[in-house]
Amino acid sequence: MTLLPRAESAVRAGHPWVFGESIKTQNRDGKAGEFVVMYDRRDRFMAIGLYDPDSPIRVRVVHQGKPATVDRDWWLERAMEARGKREGVVFKAGTNGGRWINGESEGFPGMVVDRYAGTLVVKLYSAIWLPRWDEIEGVLREVFAPDHLVLRLSRNLVKAAGEFGIEEGFRGEPGEEVVVFEENGLSFESAVRHGQKTGFFLDQRDNRARVGEMAEGREVLNLFSFSGGFSLYAARGGASRVVDVDISEHALESARRNMALNPALDGAIHRGVQADVFEWIEDCVEDFDLVIVDPPSLAKRERDREGAVRMYRRLNAAAMARVRSGGVLLAASCSAHVSSSEFFGAVRSEAGRSGRRWNELWTAGHAPDHPAAFAEAEYLKAICLEVE
Repeated sequence: MTLLPRAESAVRAGHPWVFGESIKTQNRDGKAGEFVVMYDRRDRFMAIGLYDPDSPIRVRVVHQGKPATVDRDWWLERAMEARGKREGVVFKAGTNGGRWINGESEGFPGMVVDRYAGTLVVKLYSAIWLPRWDEIEGVLREVFAPDHLVLRLSRNLVKAAGEFGIEEGFRGEPGEEVVVFEENGLSFESAVRHGQKTGFFLDQRDNRARVGEMAEGREVLNLFSFSGGFSLYAARGGASRVVDVDISEHALESARRNMALNPALDGAIHRGVQADVFEWIEDCVEDFDLVIVDPPSLAKRERDREGAVRMYRRLNAAAMARVRSGGVLLAASCSAHVSSSEFFGAVRSEAGRSGRRWNELWTAGHAPDHPAAFAEAEYLKAICLEVE
């Protein structure tokens, strides 16, 4: 296969995706999961990828540079590298939940592998893995040695997986569908078979810890609270009161269960409010010392980007109005189509428009177990402002 010049340059620079319209020539039609060898315009080896005939991302690159043999030992080595980066850094005393492999950024495009105590959850987003699933499952079991392994599929893969005789759920010995794991000494539940993502939002771990460090004596408002991750850290950090707001009663109930898993947090006053956050925050007249705004992605596609930026402005303007003098606003975004500069700019702009004095404490991106090796992978960002 050869690529058009712009795509060739991108692959040489390390970009892991080749779109269908970027392919100049290929010797035949490929099947899902077949290896693709790419050559440059001078017929020199350039990269190896996996073919996906039904996706706009036609090839997902797994190796670029000099020729190499990509086989079971190759995958084993990549998985061992990922494990080595996390042992003693992410997974240490008090933490047995986190991400082992983060997709394209670690050589496993279209796949994430998360750990919840002794349960491994693998989620596939591309059909490239279906014909080689038995091999990959064996590699993951050898490297990570889980007690249980759960396979989850993006919705567009369910039918194709059936053609390979692959179904979602526990592989081999079944375990508990809701697993309790630890994160920095706090206990949380993860619905490993049916919960959002792989059962929990692991990517905000470091920002949750920062909230815990700021929470002492504060009244905390957690907007889009989901299962209460930020709230538990705030309660442990000494918050005098925590209010969760989420549209889902199921999410609020999960937060209550997570609180109950940690008896030491009984001293914190915790209340859940079921409401549409966009409406609730604009009608709210109560002020708080620490307000957290962490909505789900507001831009699923590139064409949603401008509307998402406007929504971030609206949300954070309303949230900042509810921050007491001397309080803190933590605003986060998980919209990949909204860049860090756009998001931070929107929050700073609304802070300036508020007429209040403010000081930027910090900004943050991805946690160490969620590395982003190319621009499209950089979805998570957060900014923290102290409001006078």
